[in-house]
Formats: sequence, C-alpha cells, structure tokens
Amino acid sequence: MPVNLEEAGSLFTGLLVYGGMTLAAFWLAMIIWTFRDMRARSRDAIAQFIVAIMVAVLTIPGLLIYLFLRPRETLSEAYERSLEEEALLQEIEEKPVCPGCKQRVQVEWQACPNCHTRLKKPCIRCGRMLELAWELCPYCASAQPNYTTDRVASGHARAVTADQWAAPANYEPRSRAARKSESIEFVESDEI
Repeated sequence: MPVNLEEAGSLFTGLLVYGGMTLAAFWLAMIIWTFRDMRARSRDAIAQFIVAIMVAVLTIPGLLIYLFLRPRETLSEAYERSLEEEALLQEIEEKPVCPGCKQRVQVEWQACPNCHTRLKKPCIRCGRMLELAWELCPYCASAQPNYTTDRVASGHARAVTADQWAAPANYEPRSRAARKSESIEFVESDEI
C-alpha cells in the first residue's frame, strides 16, 4: 500500500496547526492566569502589568520567575489574618470585672448593676470618674473627700444608697481662691 505524500503532508500540516493553536492558547492562558493571580495578591496596577508582560515575553521561564517572586499571600488572606489578629487582641485586652460579683462591668460605670457595689466616684469639681481610693483628682487636681472603701477593696458587695453618693457631712468645699493658692507636691517613686 503506497503512502500518499500529499495526504501525509496535509496530515502533518493539520497537526502543526493544531499544536500551534494549543501553544498559543496555553501562552495566552499563562498571561491571563499570571495577571489575575497578581491582581489577587497586590493592588499595584503597574506590578500587575509588568508581570503579565514578563510572562508574555519570556513564556514558561517568565512564569517560573513569577512563581518564585510572587507575594506569599493574597489580599483576602491578609485581610482574614488581620481580622483574626484583631479578634485575638480584643480577647487579650483587660476586661474590667466587679470586685463583688465578678460580672463584667464598663469602665465608666459608678456602680455594678448586678450587686450594687460602688466601682467609681465622680470628682467633686469636674465630675470625671475616679477610683474610690484616689484622694486627688488627676484631671483638675482638686482634693477629694475620703470614702470608706475597705469593704469594696476586700471584695464584699454592698448596696449603694442615695446618701452614700453624697460627700460626707463633715466635708466643706474650699473656695476657689483657696484651691488655687494651695500647691500640689509631686513625689517621685520607684514603685509602679
């Protein structure tokens, strides 16, 4: 059976055309994949364009170079990681609790709504919330009346009545001139 050269030539030409079309499609797919992958990893439009040109010119070696040098994580992975870190930091932050009932309380609360333990006191001059043991307001430097805090400090809950919110009966507010003339002494200490 003689082999027809004309049929063999057309078969060979068909295989070459098919192979060329496959290589062109593969080359175009590499460029598109590289561009999309870089777009998922970086917001820099110039870098996306340069990487696509590099793969278009260098073909497979360009794709290998890109795979070696591309950013480690995608933008969505970086965003998810930052959300996880933020959630962990929120869990780590100190959450204030009531010394009486150990329930969570807000920093600005004066009393615990569960057990009525007094948590903070308002400054008699500026009204900002102060720790019960503070005898001087750090915001306006005015002296504060001495409240009994031994039961609160020991962790025993006590009910707060209306008369306990007011200053003691023997407390007399000083005049504004007396407060201005009084000097404040700051003491340095090694204790933290």
